[in-house]
Amino acid sequence: MRRRLLLLKGLVWFLGLAPAVWLLWRGFTDRLGVNPIEEVLHRLGDTALIALLVVLSITPIRRLTGWNSLAPLRRPVGLFAFFYLTMHFLWYAAVDQTLDLEFIIEDIMERPYILAGFTAWLLLIPLAVTSTRGWIRRLGKNWRRIHRLVYVATGLGVLHFFWQVKADTYWPIVATTVLAVLMLLRFRWRRVRTRGPLPAVDPRG
Repeated sequence: MRRRLLLLKGLVWFLGLAPAVWLLWRGFTDRLGVNPIEEVLHRLGDTALIALLVVLSITPIRRLTGWNSLAPLRRPVGLFAFFYLTMHFLWYAAVDQTLDLEFIIEDIMERPYILAGFTAWLLLIPLAVTSTRGWIRRLGKNWRRIHRLVYVATGLGVLHFFWQVKADTYWPIVATTVLAVLMLLRFRWRRVRTRGPLPAVDPRG
């Protein structure tokens, strides 16, 4: 069991770092296309959203398959999502907007899709900070309540993705569908848990 968990964590780290390495390789070999700034910005955002959807998928997959060894993978995948979303925002602020704070604030306030993405990033900050075992112990039951913000952040991320696409909406629709299915599963399981087991029927009538 321990060996399987180490292999799974190693796979998560490999897949988590692969997009960053791929972007660096494309940058050093001048393969980022005619607009490299926009290309890097989009790839970082896409990777962050995919990671968030993977985080939300782990529990449903575990419940449907019984693979409980997947549970410890939520933290590293979630931190990779936060890492790529942070890089996405920093690339936008530092490279795309050259740290023009006044223009950045104006851009966030005037463009709904940027506001949605920025809000998603803000919501993930406390989740990343409180992801350690120490914070889990300190917060107790409140830890789960706080970390439910990941659903809101992912929803805003999907909205950000959908709004910023100008023509091809195929992948935004795919992301929206995946999120909808995951939320429906969670809602169904929560209803079952709230209702509790059905009362026993007396065979004597």
